[in-house]
Amino acid sequence: MAAAAFAAGAAVLITGGGSEPDAPRALTPDEANRLAITRFRNYEARGRAVTITVPGTAGALTVTGSVDYRGKIGYGVVHGTGRDASSDGLIEWTADSVYIHPMTDAPAQAPAAPPRTGWFRRPLRSSGSSLDTSLTIALGLGSDRPDNAELLPQNGAAWWGRDQVDGRPVDVMTGPSSPDRSGTAGNVRYWVGPDGTMYRVRVTVGSAPRPVDIAFDTQKYVPVAPVPGVTPKQ
Repeated sequence: MAAAAFAAGAAVLITGGGSEPDAPRALTPDEANRLAITRFRNYEARGRAVTITVPGTAGALTVTGSVDYRGKIGYGVVHGTGRDASSDGLIEWTADSVYIHPMTDAPAQAPAAPPRTGWFRRPLRSSGSSLDTSLTIALGLGSDRPDNAELLPQNGAAWWGRDQVDGRPVDVMTGPSSPDRSGTAGNVRYWVGPDGTMYRVRVTVGSAPRPVDIAFDTQKYVPVAPVPGVTPKQ
């Protein structure tokens, strides 16, 4: 079910811009079908270019890079905004590990071929870290099969309005409750194109003061090359 893999840690959604109705309404069959395939579209594409913006009380972190939705691995460059550069550098992550390559002068884009040395591994934290929760969410936005379109409205998925992302028309929809957490419907908001392509996701996590924003196609997709010690899923 949409959002099931990454709703953990989500709190209350804060609405973004766009054309917002006075209240959400039920999804039409077409909208439910598009929401049901939006994560599958990412899997079909194999990978997408992403920019993940993670707010924090000490300033924001921005991860600019790519996610391979078949290999279940992400890679990019981290920059801090409104904070010191101690967190800047390259990053690669899987479902259970984060690999950090600190850099005092991090480039705007991560090099296509990651450095072979200078990486530090740590476990990906399941709670208490806005960055790690955001990485988990981004990695979970792909699925090897569509969700059940009939169940989405029954479990709380809804339509919130129309918007544009880089000139593309989109519908803004919220996902359903996750199977293990009733009452979480609306925690994840999707900007979905007419063919089911996902262009933005916004979700609030408990450890962040403002919503985490994940934007797609913000730069050219570069296939993710694993760093030493990382084995992508086949």
